[in-house]
Amino acid sequence: MVNAVMEPDYPLETLHTESDHDSVYNTSWVSVCPRGLWKVQRRRLNNGSQQTASDSDVTPISSSNCPRLGSLCRVQVRLKANNDEAENVACEKTDSVLQVPLGDWTTLRLGDGQCDITEACLEGMRAGEKCEIQLSPLETGPDAAVPHPSDESLPFFATVELQAFTPGKESWEMSPGEKWEWVKSHKDTGGVRFRSEDLWGAADSYSKAMKLVITLCNHIRDVAKKGWEYEAEEQREATLETLYPSAEELNKMKADLHSNLSLCQLKLNQPERAKANAAKATQLEPGCAKAWYRLGKACQIVNELEEAKQAFRKLLELQPEMPAALKALKDIASREKATNAQLGLRLSKMFS
Repeated sequence: MVNAVMEPDYPLETLHTESDHDSVYNTSWVSVCPRGLWKVQRRRLNNGSQQTASDSDVTPISSSNCPRLGSLCRVQVRLKANNDEAENVACEKTDSVLQVPLGDWTTLRLGDGQCDITEACLEGMRAGEKCEIQLSPLETGPDAAVPHPSDESLPFFATVELQAFTPGKESWEMSPGEKWEWVKSHKDTGGVRFRSEDLWGAADSYSKAMKLVITLCNHIRDVAKKGWEYEAEEQREATLETLYPSAEELNKMKADLHSNLSLCQLKLNQPERAKANAAKATQLEPGCAKAWYRLGKACQIVNELEEAKQAFRKLLELQPEMPAALKALKDIASREKATNAQLGLRLSKMFS
């Protein structure tokens, strides 16, 4: 599910809302996939019950619980179609959307980002439960003020069945060390998704990492208030797996995530948000050349040329004679010259 930290160009903060009572689908949200943003609507087909499968290595737990971060989930996703021909067409179009083997039982770890749509469904399901989902592509261009269905294709329908799952944890239940491992995992997943050109997915993964980093920063702040003796005692009681990162490590991670988000937002044509994230990255880590370059590019796009020049000049202080920075400054100078010439021409006509 899209995170609020990601801040796309239209409001997605009210995802996962209850629909009207007269609607067949009672829950809806927006999910990301390599093909962009999709609206997902869900309705439950049964209430779920504890089930055991002999061919599964996932041991079910109480059906009163739902999967949480880190849960191994035994799940089956099937497409629904009126006939075989329609199903074949749907399979071709949804292959990069659902991102799971269709029709087969498979095991997913919640939080890995293998399939955002399926994971978002599983978060609210119980063992043995089955639900139906309707998938509609959304317009994701810069002019889309609010999410609305694309005219590319009709909605697709699928069923998601959760056979069993292992225990997981909410973020507030995790130790600092566990959160730190998830931060690194989400960041790595973001890198993989970015390299595969899944820009929305990459930004979503970086946003998930950022949320956990913020909670870790708050923890470090609380520890500092209580004094270093408290911290030393806490460290002695912790195992190597649960030791939390240093303030310096958190600061660098936060800067990297802001910089990576900025890059995604530049490519998604969200220059204002790219500028904000790049600026935060430069504040946290002034020596980060990539962040200064991304800040300069974002400022160029929004026509804040003085700020762009400052960013590129700072970049040249870090990496003298960098071709990209020199070219950017040359382009800005040409743009300013053309703007001044047009202004001079208009003024001359006014007073002639």
